[in-house]
Amino acid sequence: MQDLARSIIACEARGRRPVEIKTPADFDVQEKLRPQLATLMGNGGHRALLSRALVLAGAELPWMRGLQVNAEGVLEGLEKIRASLSPEAFLEGKVLLLAELLGLLVAFIGESLTLRLLREVWPKARLNDLDLVKEDNYEKTQ
Repeated sequence: MQDLARSIIACEARGRRPVEIKTPADFDVQEKLRPQLATLMGNGGHRALLSRALVLAGAELPWMRGLQVNAEGVLEGLEKIRASLSPEAFLEGKVLLLAELLGLLVAFIGESLTLRLLREVWPKARLNDLDLVKEDNYEKTQ
C-alpha cells in the first residue's frame, strides 16, 4: 500500500505548477479524495475512515497523534507539527496516512471499487497490475 501511496503522491506532485512545488502541499491527496469518499460513504463515513487511518498511522509515527480530523473531515494541527519536522519525515507521514486510508478502503469496499475511485481522481497515475489485497495488507486493517 505504501508503494501505491507514493505513486499517487508523486502523480499529484507532477500535476502541480512550479510555483506550487516551492511551497509543498500538506495532505493534499486526502483533500482531493474527500469529495469522492464523502459521496460514497457520506461526510460522517469519510471522517470515520480518515480518523481510523490517522490512528493507525499514529501507531507507527507518534508525531501524527498531534493531528485531528475536524467536523468537515479536514486534518487539523499541521501548521504546528510541520515546522518541527524535516521534509522527509513529513513526506513519510503523508505516505503512511494515505497507505492506511487505502488499506481501509480496500477492506471495506474492495479492490476494484477502490481502484475505480483512484482512477477517477488520478487518471494519469499508474494503477495497472496492482494487487491491493495481499494477505499482509488485509490483516493490517483488521
